[in-house]
Amino acid sequence: MKTHAVKFSLTVAALAVGLGATPALADKTKFEFWYGLSGDLGERVEDACKKFNDSQADYEIVCTSQNGYPETVQNSIAAYRAKKHPAIAQIFDGGTLDLMLSGAFVPAKKLMEDNGYKIDWTNYFGGIANYYATSKGELYSFPFNSSTAMFYYNVDAFTKAGIEGAPQTWEDVEAAARKLKAAGYSCPLGFSFDTWATVEQFSAIHNQPIATKSNGYDGLDTELVINKTKLVHHLTFFKKMTDEGLFVVKTKQLGMDVVPAFTSETCQMIQSSIADHGTIGKTIKPGTKWDVTMLPVWKGTERQNSLVGGASLWVLNNRPQAEYKGAAAFLNFIAQPDMVQWWSTVTGYIPVTKTGFEAMKANGFYDKPEYKGRDKAIASLTFTPTSANTRGIRLGGFPQIRKEISDAMEGIFFGKMTVQAGLDQAVERGNAILRRFEKTYAGRALN
Repeated sequence: MKTHAVKFSLTVAALAVGLGATPALADKTKFEFWYGLSGDLGERVEDACKKFNDSQADYEIVCTSQNGYPETVQNSIAAYRAKKHPAIAQIFDGGTLDLMLSGAFVPAKKLMEDNGYKIDWTNYFGGIANYYATSKGELYSFPFNSSTAMFYYNVDAFTKAGIEGAPQTWEDVEAAARKLKAAGYSCPLGFSFDTWATVEQFSAIHNQPIATKSNGYDGLDTELVINKTKLVHHLTFFKKMTDEGLFVVKTKQLGMDVVPAFTSETCQMIQSSIADHGTIGKTIKPGTKWDVTMLPVWKGTERQNSLVGGASLWVLNNRPQAEYKGAAAFLNFIAQPDMVQWWSTVTGYIPVTKTGFEAMKANGFYDKPEYKGRDKAIASLTFTPTSANTRGIRLGGFPQIRKEISDAMEGIFFGKMTVQAGLDQAVERGNAILRRFEKTYAGRALN
């Protein structure tokens, strides 16, 4: 039996059932896939869908962007209630608990077993799978576009400013920022109010909790604690550096987000997803030397694994059985080694399985200049085994909580409140969201 990237295989019996009549005489089974990516990455999803449709004659996947992760969660749930939902929905990390407790899905294991596929679930990287798994390790959804936060820096600017090597600590970042400023660079480091890198990833790699109850994994009665951890010191440092003009706020609302700020060489350092590696390579001025490394930690920190970001694919229930055969076939298709490498090549997202990663290493993928550094994302995700503070974040209403933290950061950096007052406000409002969520699902236990 041939072994694939996630060791999927189709049994002869399932093949016979799935095909039924001769393909040339059978009508194609159409099913829908709603996704949240847009722009360049959204186009790559469309490419994946086209590749699947061109690869066989039995199914036709219809892929539609919802133009954002939160919108995909909201639209999918609303469509489910109206019984007009897709077979597959791409749900980002922050919407995981909402889907888990909704009961509106077919568990990954059941879907594949019912359609004759055998999966080695241990083949998924633990740091990725644990975000979408039950406490017993059973995956409910399929990791798809997985990423983690990384630190990008302009090597040419570093050389001009007399800086050697990648920053490993935040003390290194401060020293680099001061040298860059002295060398004439107006934006040594650009950052936004996105909480993912500055709050969530920072907390994980520094072994700091976001909330009680193992970041929500051990119960819905969790409470936020970010106003009592090392995050207070970290944001105080960011504010000090911003006030000195060494760190600069870069957002779409202000005219330029962090990635364009880096690719235009406006800013020389940023924190962003490894998924942006491909976009940066395609849009930065040809010949510019730049690199990526793991997020810095504060000196003396015992680094922990970073969190997986991105999204997973959930198969929603109450669809015709024929659509589930198509959904299983699509999920099997995108898990094959050639598709795994293609997806990582055209996006920057990382392979989600050990065999997929090893296959890419074996054929020299990470040795090519344009892909150099992407393997550091795997190193970051697997730096240590996952723990209570690094397994993931499982909070109800997490998209809304993220917004409260983001709003507090905006208030802090625009001088409307102190760091402590801002985080206290975010915790108070975030806990109110958690209590509403807990009330909505009263009596429901986490699996």
